[in-house]
Amino acid sequence: MVFGNMGDTSATGVAFTRDPATGEKAYYGEWLVNAQGEDVVAGIRTPQYLTKAARERAGAKPLSMEEAMPAAYAELAAVFELLEKHYRDMQDIEFTVERGKLWMLQTRSGKRTAKAALKMAVGMVGEGLIDERAAILRVDPMALDQLLHPTLDPSAARDVLARGLPASPGAASGAIVLDADTAEKRAAMGEAVILVRVETSPEDIHGMHAAKGILTARGGMTSHAAVVARGMGRPCVSGASAVSIDMASRTLKIGARELKEGDIITLDGANGEVMAGKVATIEPELVGDFGTLMVWADAHRRMKVRTNAETPEDCRMARQFGAEGIGLCRTEHMFFDASRISAVRQMILAEDEAGRRAALAKLLPEQRADFQAIFAVMAGLPVTIRLLDPPLHEFLPHSEADFSELSEAIGIGVDTLKRRASELHEFNPMLGHRGCRLGITFPEICEMQARAIFEAACAVAAESGEAPVPEVMIPLVATRKELAILKALVDRTAEAVFAEQGRRIEYLVGTMIELPRAALMAGEIAEDATFFSFGTNDLTQTTLGVSRDDAARFLTPYVEQGIYPRDPFVSLDIEGVGQLVELAAERGRKTRADLKLGICGEHGGDPASIAFCEKVGLDYVSASPYRVPIARLAAAQAALSASSR
Repeated sequence: MVFGNMGDTSATGVAFTRDPATGEKAYYGEWLVNAQGEDVVAGIRTPQYLTKAARERAGAKPLSMEEAMPAAYAELAAVFELLEKHYRDMQDIEFTVERGKLWMLQTRSGKRTAKAALKMAVGMVGEGLIDERAAILRVDPMALDQLLHPTLDPSAARDVLARGLPASPGAASGAIVLDADTAEKRAAMGEAVILVRVETSPEDIHGMHAAKGILTARGGMTSHAAVVARGMGRPCVSGASAVSIDMASRTLKIGARELKEGDIITLDGANGEVMAGKVATIEPELVGDFGTLMVWADAHRRMKVRTNAETPEDCRMARQFGAEGIGLCRTEHMFFDASRISAVRQMILAEDEAGRRAALAKLLPEQRADFQAIFAVMAGLPVTIRLLDPPLHEFLPHSEADFSELSEAIGIGVDTLKRRASELHEFNPMLGHRGCRLGITFPEICEMQARAIFEAACAVAAESGEAPVPEVMIPLVATRKELAILKALVDRTAEAVFAEQGRRIEYLVGTMIELPRAALMAGEIAEDATFFSFGTNDLTQTTLGVSRDDAARFLTPYVEQGIYPRDPFVSLDIEGVGQLVELAAERGRKTRADLKLGICGEHGGDPASIAFCEKVGLDYVSASPYRVPIARLAAAQAALSASSR
C-alpha cells in the first residue's frame, strides 16, 4: 500500500493522457493534496486541476499539481508519454504521491466521446502511434451517429415525461401537433413542431417532412415512423406506451401529466426520452477528421455503400455522405403527395382496366418527373427502383370527408366508392394483394412505372450526357414465373421507349428477396434476375412470423432472456434469416455467376449485419442517408477483419 494522505507532500489523482471529451492532445485530470483515491471520486472535497493551463482556463485559485508539485508532475508527464507509446492509445490512469514520491496504481484504455474517439484516431496516425488500419478499427461506427445529428446539451436540465424506443438519433424541440396536415401548416408558418401519433402511415409523409421530430405511442425500431425518420434524419421516439392521445380534445396524456396541442416537448432519439419544454441542443460539427477517416475507410472496404431514398433532397444528402447509388427507391412514398393521391385512389377503385389506365395516364407525368429529379442527382450511378409494393388499402380514403372529396374529383358516387373499398379489404394485407401480385393482376401499373423510369432516364441522359443506370426491382417474388412475366413486361416497355426516344439506356431487372420461398428457389429465380436485393425487413417478418410493427410489445423480454441476442429487426438474425440470405446468394450465383447482390433492409446500416454481408460476399449494402457514413466505416472494418483471419 501507498498513502496519499500523509501530509502536504502527498496526494492522489485520476488522469487521462488526452482530453476524453474533445480528443485534444492535452493532459486531463484531477488531484487532491493529502487524500486517498476515494476522496477524488466521492465528491466530499472539490478536486484541483492537474495542469496550470486547465486551472487558468477555469479561473480556479487552488494550485494545480503542475504548480504545487512540479517534480512529481514532471515524472507523471513522462509516464503519460511512455504509457501512450506502449499501449498506442489514450490511457486512464490512477496515481498516488507519497511524501513526494510518485506511484502508479493502474492504467487502462480510457473511455471517450465519439468526437474524441475520431480526433484521437486520426491524430495518432499523424503522430505515428498507429496506422490507418488501426484508426479505422478503433472508431465505433454507431458512434458516428452522435456526429451527424444535433444532441442535447449535457449540462441542460431535463424534465423527463416518458421513455420509448430510440428509433432515430438526434434531438429536437417543438410544439406538439397531432396530425400531418397541422404539422405541415404550422411548419410553413415557421414554427418548430413535433408530430405525435399513435403510429404513422404513408399518409403522414408530408407531416413527417415538416416536423422536427416524431413521437409515436406504438411501433418498434423498424416501424414506419422509425424507418422514415431515419431516412429523413429526423429524431424519432417510437413505442412510447405511456403516451395516450385524445384527438377529440386535441390533448395527450403522458403518465399523470396532460399536455395540449401546441405545448413544447423535446425528443432525444438517442436514448428514447421525451421531455417537457425546450432543452438546449448542440449542433453537429463534421470537421476535417471525419472526412479523413472516411477517405481511409473507403480505401479499405470492398463493398459499395448505397442509400435508401426517394426524394431529390435525400439523394443529395446521401451523396454528400458518400453514397454510391440508390439501393432502394420506394415508389409508394411518391403516391401520397396531395397533388396525386386522388388519381391513385381513382386507379385503385376503378371497376376495369380502362378506368385504371385513365387514372394511370394522369400519374405518368408525375412519376416521370419524380424519377427525372432523382436521376439528375444520381447521374452515372445505379438507382434501384422498387415497383409499387404496399397493399392497396393503404391508399384508400378513411373518413367521410375523404370519400366525399374523392367522389367529387372523379365523379363516382360515395356509396359506389365505399362498396369498392370494402371489396378491396383484406384480413392480412401485408401477406395479401401487394408486391408483384399487383403487377400480375394489374400489369398496367407496372407498365406505367416502367415507362416513367425509362423516359426519365433518357431525358437525363440527353440533358447531362451522363445516363443513370436504372435497376428495376420486382418486389415480393415467390416464384420464377412471377418474375419472368413482369420482366418481360418491363423489357417490352423499355424497347418501346427506346424506339420512341432514339436512344438506349443500360438497365437491369431484378428482384427483392423477402420471402423464404424466394430464398430457397433463388437458383431458379436467378435465371431471370440480374440482381437480388435482400429486403431483410420483410424477410425477417416472414421467416420469424413476427410483425415488426407489433414486436416492440414483446421483443424486449426476448432479448433480456437471451432468446434473441438483439432485436432481429435492428441487427440481422444471422443464425436464421442470415442462413436464408447465404443460401440464396450461393444458389443465385451458381446459376448466374455475375449476379449482383445487395441488402436494402434497415440492417444495411447495422455494423454487425454489415460484417455478415462481407462474409457472404454481397456487392453492396444500402442504408438511410444519415447511416451511409456508418455503413462505409463498418464495411471497411468488416473487410479488414476478414483479411486478418
